[in-house]
Amino acid sequence: MKKSKYNILVLSDLKDSNNQLLKSAVSLSKKIDGHVQFFHVKKPTDIVERESQLSTFRSINEQHTKTKKSIEELVSSVHKTYDIKVDYSYTFGNVKNEIGDYISKNKPDIIILGNRKPKPISLLGDSITEFVLNTHKGAILIANNDHVLEPNKDMSIGVLNGELTLLHNEFPKELLEGTNESLKIFSFTNNQIDMAQENQNEQTKTVEYVFEHNDYTINNLSKYVLKSNINLLLIDRNKKENKQKNTKQIDVKNIIDKLNVSLLISSQK
Repeated sequence: MKKSKYNILVLSDLKDSNNQLLKSAVSLSKKIDGHVQFFHVKKPTDIVERESQLSTFRSINEQHTKTKKSIEELVSSVHKTYDIKVDYSYTFGNVKNEIGDYISKNKPDIIILGNRKPKPISLLGDSITEFVLNTHKGAILIANNDHVLEPNKDMSIGVLNGELTLLHNEFPKELLEGTNESLKIFSFTNNQIDMAQENQNEQTKTVEYVFEHNDYTINNLSKYVLKSNINLLLIDRNKKENKQKNTKQIDVKNIIDKLNVSLLISSQK
């Protein structure tokens, strides 16, 4: 059996958005030849609600059966619909510790999370998105539930805080292959400009939007991303200097909170 090029880990809280989350995972896996792994952690406090030891054991056994059945139904549906096998596992324990251990042992190339709301995402714990950003040095996909990456459909890709020369090093090159539309590149500048400037480059099939960095920058960026029909925005999270363009460094966490689109955040050097 041919080995996949990338290992994709889906971290799930088993909420209603799981079908959407796995859709995005399948879409990415088909594009870059990835193997999907599904992982869920349940907190002991979500299980133990009864007082006696016997009742506690019974409750744990019930939750094991219920959790396994829910995940099996979910991954089975994905396999039947898209012909993609999804391996799964789950455990009970401290959410951050279990996720950290899983990442350390399995070393995924890309981790997929559901999109974080203005209140930090409750993936069985507090601010799991931030924890994964700090723990995992590889790429991270924040999948948006409103704008799902549909399997077997072309992606409209934008780039934030990156350049073409960096894309092939920071992201799977398969993402950019076969894209017919012009690649949209977004950047912030310290220079004063009246509005977002649009620069087109026919040779590289790119359109660049440059925004003045101010209090309204993220809101303006969000509007332009939706207007451009982008469904996947690539973000380079590595700090770098670009004296020629005088570009401004971005706050990745703020971008995650404000943009209503799926985000693929680069590996960290």
